[in-house]
Amino acid sequence: MKNILKYLLVGFVFGIVLTKSEAVSWYRIYEMFQFQSFHMYGIISVAILTGIIGIQIIKRNNIKDIKGESIEIPDKEKGSARYWIGGLFFGLGWALVGSCPGPIFILLGAGFWTILIVLFGSLLGTYLYGLLKNKLPH
Repeated sequence: MKNILKYLLVGFVFGIVLTKSEAVSWYRIYEMFQFQSFHMYGIISVAILTGIIGIQIIKRNNIKDIKGESIEIPDKEKGSARYWIGGLFFGLGWALVGSCPGPIFILLGAGFWTILIVLFGSLLGTYLYGLLKNKLPH
């Protein structure tokens, strides 16, 4: 129960940060895809930099996970076509919906009920991928 509270607290803080930084704003996302503003690119750049630093700290200090086991981060597999294709689908979905999958629950919590359509589509897409995974080129 103690760990669940930690995760909920981090989730609430993350939601507040994304909301206050306007990263969940359809208008900001639209601006980004129209190359009219650096706002979202700045947020994404900070997230990438934070991830790089965090992974280096984990690797260099042999940090353990919540169960006390070493965190293993395997190298990415070779090949670029699947990353380009996956990124294209992700970007197209993001541009069409006006939202990255990350803030779906934040937008729900803010009372934007139409995001339920996006949540349903995300769950359906994930389910279909699970069914078709073995038949797709990896």
